[in-house]
Amino acid sequence: MRADAEGLKVQIADSVALLRRHLNWDAAVVRLHELNARAEDPALWNDAAEAQKLMRERTRLSDQIDGVRKLEQDVQDALDLIELAEAESDAATADAAVTDLHRLAAEAKRREIESLLSGEADANDAYVEVNSGAGGTDAQDWAEMMLRMYTRWAEAHGYKVTITEQSEGDEAGIKSATIQVSGPNAYGWLKTEMGVHRLVRISPFGGNDKRQTSFASVYVYPVIDDKIEVDINPADLRTDTFRASGAGGQHVNKTESGVRFTHIPTGIVAASTQDRSQHKNRAIAMAMLRARLYELELQKREALSAATEAGKTDIGWGHQIRSYVLQPYQMVKDLRTGVEKGNPAAVLDGDLDEFMAAALATRVGATRSEASASAR
Repeated sequence: MRADAEGLKVQIADSVALLRRHLNWDAAVVRLHELNARAEDPALWNDAAEAQKLMRERTRLSDQIDGVRKLEQDVQDALDLIELAEAESDAATADAAVTDLHRLAAEAKRREIESLLSGEADANDAYVEVNSGAGGTDAQDWAEMMLRMYTRWAEAHGYKVTITEQSEGDEAGIKSATIQVSGPNAYGWLKTEMGVHRLVRISPFGGNDKRQTSFASVYVYPVIDDKIEVDINPADLRTDTFRASGAGGQHVNKTESGVRFTHIPTGIVAASTQDRSQHKNRAIAMAMLRARLYELELQKREALSAATEAGKTDIGWGHQIRSYVLQPYQMVKDLRTGVEKGNPAAVLDGDLDEFMAAALATRVGATRSEASASAR
């Protein structure tokens, strides 16, 4: 038991060392002191937007630094308890303390992976866009299943989910939908889901009991604030209004409240049917368009143009990042990282953490072993 505890101690110490390095610990502590001092200045709130940005940075740094300190203290407490329990031959207490160490090791690994979220927009909220692809009604049903999957993942992690646009399928499911996921590091985690997702199952919409392959694509981009300048030439925009379908009641369906912007040079489209007011939908759609254009530029600067192109490829064979097989066997496999899960029902219910952690670790050059633990 003592050897087990020592092994966990080393494992946690390695994770904490990486955490401190990723955080640039000394500089982070100094920066937190600066932010705490500025937060006490009443003049800070003369600029509400700047104050909110500062407070978000302060909260993020405080959570990271306090989290590492608490982790180290909890580990030491558990080790002290094991030593005391063994001295008194109290096996039950020692076992409980070792269990705590296993929990702390998992938390350390989660924080280690999370510390890799250091991209320019990783801490931001995110838009998640799901589009049905090849497969007809099955693909539209698959797109709706994916929308539910990301909604359940977000809710399980305490994120707020808002539907900004949804286009219903011809017979079932959806043709497309966009949701806004709001919470710490939402974009950092969800950006790993960009690409084409393939489903293999016996179709519930056909009577021949044959396996059907369907595709849906996911595109993720960060929510940006007004401090980030994105120049859009009005001459480059095409604006369409339309009657919204789906949620919103009779008023939405009777008026052209939906707004769609098309950015002609890039072909990027942003639409909103979230509100009954066309004016508000126009503002929402413009914010989404600015976010899409910012993401495009962000990925260019980060030398991730391949990821951008993946979001624009045909939604079909040869472009998928993950396969979800329901028949003839049960398996979900990520084709980028090799991560597999034999419980598709759990994955479709939002169990995506291991896939996200592995993809994130791969993108920043970490080893597969560093990504094998659950991310959250």
